[in-house]
Amino acid sequence: MKIAIDPYMHRHLSLEELPSKVAELGYEWIELSPRADFLEWFKAPRVFPARAKAFKKALSDANVGIASILPMYRWASNDENERQAAVKHWKRAIEISVELGVDTMNSEFGRGPHPDKGSCYCCHTGSMIEACEDAWWRSMDELVPIFEKEGINLHVEPHPEDWCETLQPALDIIRTVNSKNVKFLYCAPHTFYFGDDTKAMLREAKDVLAHVHVGDTFNHKASSGLRYILNPPGTQARVHQHLNIGQGEVPWEDFFSTLAEIGFDGIMTACVFAWEDKADHSGKFMRAEMQRFVDKYWTAK
Repeated sequence: MKIAIDPYMHRHLSLEELPSKVAELGYEWIELSPRADFLEWFKAPRVFPARAKAFKKALSDANVGIASILPMYRWASNDENERQAAVKHWKRAIEISVELGVDTMNSEFGRGPHPDKGSCYCCHTGSMIEACEDAWWRSMDELVPIFEKEGINLHVEPHPEDWCETLQPALDIIRTVNSKNVKFLYCAPHTFYFGDDTKAMLREAKDVLAHVHVGDTFNHKASSGLRYILNPPGTQARVHQHLNIGQGEVPWEDFFSTLAEIGFDGIMTACVFAWEDKADHSGKFMRAEMQRFVDKYWTAK
């Protein structure tokens, strides 16, 4: 198992400084999420030979590896020009992964109502889901053969407000891709968008589960839907958060014990975004907590 950190809360550090910070926090692995000087959100990669070489040296010096690279491109856009640009960026990101010796990439199903498209673009209402799914399949037709040829694994997660935001149909869609290189990423902070029975959901995902994001969240459906109170009343905004373990309502004993039960041996990433003012403390705390659960359930098994 690779225990990694998404260092988004440390993105103010340069690429060359990042590996030593990750090592200082107790990790040997990075899940490299979008950042302006590497794989920028939705835009072409900002990676050139000198930058890649310097980053590889910093990783080696700190004895830290990249468990996964996380691109975010609009591969599910119903705007064909936008989709084609996304596929182009994906192809370059795959090349960069190969250059860095990284064998795994992860991302989201994508093309939710990002502000660039305006407030009328609402996949989760059903208005664009069919068009977005069709676009995603066209992108997969192009990209899956490249992942397979290059020996790169792709781990995909449903995300709130994406065209696919729930456990099902996400699992069956990944199974339908029918590639040994394409697997499922279970994001614990999205637990209550998936359902309420963590054990049952993880067991259902067993055959395609390769990656988990670890972060806590509140059950937005609890207290008659008032766990979060939003203003003005009746707003269509929906909330989820990525907190430290124990700060929300994810049933962590169920989560970790079931992962051990089903023989999970993939990537486990600390994925907390809520505490930039105490990012070091959060990173160290999450590393210790994940190890505590691994020791408790995997060692015992």
